[in-house]
Amino acid sequence: MIVGDHMDGILPLWKPKGFTSHDCVMKVRRLYGTKRVGHTGTLDPEVEGVLPICLGQATKIVPYLTPLRKTYIAKVQLGISTETEDAHGKIIEEKDVTHPPTLQDIDNVLQLFQGKITQIPPMYSAVRVKGKRLYEYDRANEAVERPSREVTIYSINRMSELTDQSTAFQIKVVCSQGTYIRTLCVDIGKKLGYPAHMSELTRIESSSFTTDDTVTFTELKQAKLAGTLETYLFPLARGLEHMDKVYVNEQLKQRIIHGQKLPKPNQTLKSDPFLMMYDQQLLAIYETHPENHQAIKPVRVFSG
Repeated sequence: MIVGDHMDGILPLWKPKGFTSHDCVMKVRRLYGTKRVGHTGTLDPEVEGVLPICLGQATKIVPYLTPLRKTYIAKVQLGISTETEDAHGKIIEEKDVTHPPTLQDIDNVLQLFQGKITQIPPMYSAVRVKGKRLYEYDRANEAVERPSREVTIYSINRMSELTDQSTAFQIKVVCSQGTYIRTLCVDIGKKLGYPAHMSELTRIESSSFTTDDTVTFTELKQAKLAGTLETYLFPLARGLEHMDKVYVNEQLKQRIIHGQKLPKPNQTLKSDPFLMMYDQQLLAIYETHPENHQAIKPVRVFSG
């Protein structure tokens, strides 16, 4: 069994409610006995779902996984808005849902949010303004202008009929990095004419990993006792399926693992950077050389 700092791969964890993403990293470090562990995109403590965690050399690919699209199931609760835009904050506005929107009303409003949209992040968020996080300003009761940001909603669909006495409904959202689903739920409520908040959230996909790929902490503890922890690790290339692959021979392999510049490959590449592969082994991530477009250079090299 490979142990400790020789353990390399991606662990698609099912993050339970009540844990921060950092808590999960610490638990994985202890289970696998390695310090080189990093996650690929924060999930709030009360949110559960897919949290890919990188171990060993996989920590080198975190920047390539973090920006990828994510998929969420959220519940929009009409009639109540909160300070935090979720179910855990203080109520700031209430309005009886005397005329619940029809399913067609909801579907029409959801389509307004498809594509590129502008969001203002909630005060209870980790967005930095002038070196401080927004929630730090909020705790200190300091006023600060929140910067708007553009995000992309690739698809947004209603998942359920109206529930909870016709005041809540579920949506499925595929979105870009940095999208605040809480804020999206609030903005959908406004378009429907009601204060609203996000009452539930689950992430069902992150980069190329889905719910079906995930493992729980209970399963990991059992695997530790059985000595089978490494069976839950996916190879690095599995997290980089959005990047093109260039397959090389033994001779080029030696040049790549020594980080050498190379002539540009003949094949047409849709992604830049791209993967350099020897059989099923990921050797390195390369990109076109900025000064010489007929050459390529390494940006990440993986040993062994």
